Parts: sequence; structure tokens; C-alpha cells
Amino acid sequence: MTTTEKIANAKKRIDELERLIKYWNDSDHDEAKIVNISMNIENKVA
Repeated sequence: MTTTEKIANAKKRIDELERLIKYWNDSDHDEAKIVNISMNIENKVA
């Protein structure tokens, strides 16, 4: 994997984390957060 590919993959991970943080900070979806987090973890592990 080249340095450019590594940087691109890191940027994708950072973007995903920023979206998750923004979503978690949205207090209108407290119950949905718990469900979505567990579903996302299961999808990534599998």
C-alpha cells in the first residue's frame, strides 16, 4: 500500500469518526444512537 493510499484511508476513517461525533452530539436521537452504534460495530466486525 502506497503512502497516498494510506493517507486516503486515514482520511476516510477521520471523516467517518467526525460524522459519528456529530451524530452523537445531536440530542434528538438518544435512543437511536445506542441501536445504530451496536449495529455499526457488528457490521464492521463481520
